[in-house]
Amino acid sequence: MSISSRFAVGIHILTLIELNKEGVTSSEFLATSVNTNPAVIRKLMGMLKKAGLIEVHPGIAGAKLAKGLSDITLYDVYKAVNIVQEKELFSIHENPNPECPVGRNIQDTIETFFTSAQLAMEKVLRSVTLEDVVKDIATKENTC
Repeated sequence: MSISSRFAVGIHILTLIELNKEGVTSSEFLATSVNTNPAVIRKLMGMLKKAGLIEVHPGIAGAKLAKGLSDITLYDVYKAVNIVQEKELFSIHENPNPECPVGRNIQDTIETFFTSAQLAMEKVLRSVTLEDVVKDIATKENTC
């Protein structure tokens, strides 16, 4: 099981909006790059707009970033596309057997580790900006 692909697609959308800022970045255009249905893109764009990361206007094709590249972190995208609730990245099974010593204690024991792991991942996501992603793609494209 993995984190929803909405996170990666959200980053993809924002990056392409930036790299195509001279053109019209419609949901159809984005869907072609992501290789998905434009309705999926529109749903994610709604989430990104609600989070204040993009500007879109009904009836007008295209989108633009609402903030500077260095002001948008991967954590912002992660939160915008509702990957997980606070401290719920890892699920803990709900009904272990209380008659078993492991079953009785497993939830309390691993919950602390899971919370620490999620916080560490989120710290990394806060340190990476959309500018880092755009620069890396630009570098790779220039070396091909």
